[in-house]
Amino acid sequence: MIFSLKRQVLPMNNFFIILFHTYISKLKTKSFIVTTILTAAIMVGLTNMPRIIDFFNEGEENKKVAVIDESGQLFAPLQEQVKGVNKEITLARFEGSVTEAAEQVEDGKFTAILQVELSEGNLPAGTYKAMSMADTALAADLQTGLQQLKSVMASSQLNLTEAQLSQLYEPVAFEKEALEKEAKTEEELNQARGLVYVLLFVIYFSVIMYANMIAMEVATEKSSRVMEILISSVSPIKQMFAKILGIGLLSLTQLAVFLLAGYFSIKQNLASMEGGFFEFFGFGEVPLGTIIYSVVFFILGYFLYATLAAFLGSLVSRIEDVQQMITPMTLLVVAGFMIAMFGLNQPEAPFVTVTSFIPFFTPMLMFLRVGMLNIPLWETALSFAILIGTIIFLAIFGARVYRGGVLMYGKSNSFKDIKRALQLTKKQ
Repeated sequence: MIFSLKRQVLPMNNFFIILFHTYISKLKTKSFIVTTILTAAIMVGLTNMPRIIDFFNEGEENKKVAVIDESGQLFAPLQEQVKGVNKEITLARFEGSVTEAAEQVEDGKFTAILQVELSEGNLPAGTYKAMSMADTALAADLQTGLQQLKSVMASSQLNLTEAQLSQLYEPVAFEKEALEKEAKTEEELNQARGLVYVLLFVIYFSVIMYANMIAMEVATEKSSRVMEILISSVSPIKQMFAKILGIGLLSLTQLAVFLLAGYFSIKQNLASMEGGFFEFFGFGEVPLGTIIYSVVFFILGYFLYATLAAFLGSLVSRIEDVQQMITPMTLLVVAGFMIAMFGLNQPEAPFVTVTSFIPFFTPMLMFLRVGMLNIPLWETALSFAILIGTIIFLAIFGARVYRGGVLMYGKSNSFKDIKRALQLTKKQ
């Protein structure tokens, strides 16, 4: 009775030993620590970008442009228009020749030259000259100011009043209304699009990075012949899932660091982030259901690709062959991500709907549809069933391949080796 109990407890102990060994060993690696610190630093840098830009721009003089007004009547009105476009641009009337102005640009006294004249229609035209065309913003602002001046002068020639001119440029009234009763509003779609966009990147990079880590972990232990000892004391499915869960805990640890760094950085800079990207995507009012779906699809997507990566990694004998073996899996993730990027603008497209039920694309595409559309509950349930069924199939099939694959040595980088691995499993 005691002997039987020990036989049941020991395998479970071995499972947790492998799980925590995988987690701790990877947690202590320099590559993991450096990657985590660098990524967190990049996140903090991105959220503090306005402050960083202001810091480097502090003390920088306004851009000074030499204006050669060949008409003698365009400088003053142009100066007024450009000031309304960008207050940091200073226009200075230049009385000399273009050659003399170019010399002063070379000496750094001016940023650029703008020649203005009246065309045949008695409307302004300009020529922009600078040391290089790299500063497209300056040229664009000057062109906008000149365009506005042209509109004012053209309206004056047509005897249009200011009220008529403002009416001419007033945006057309255009309202959007969905006929479907439960269809999401444009504001709700923007909120969903923002969260989906961010989480698609999280799923994409997590699957590629951590699935690759699992394959490398298996290949590394196999190349050191440690696997021959482990496989005799722990069942292959327990060993495989111990590694998958160990890397999974590692991924959660790293993501937690990223989320905390991002959260505190955004909280400190919330005032400077109002409007723009954050206002357009409306992260402040994300539905709870969308967040829950994102977590579920992330976990299922991770287990799907992690299981696939584990038994693919067991087929290679050298670490150098891992990338070649898991390339098809990586291409599946890339394909799903590209379809999802297309689907952000057309989530109701038939192509997106059909591919969302393909298990290797489901974590990204079905989450996209759930987040942006009001799809029937049976479609979501079916996608969960397909994903879970595929994970179970890969776990059973993968365990058989894993058991034989870890005992295969020599050159082994072809999918034909799956058959050899299954044959070795039958002989055990």
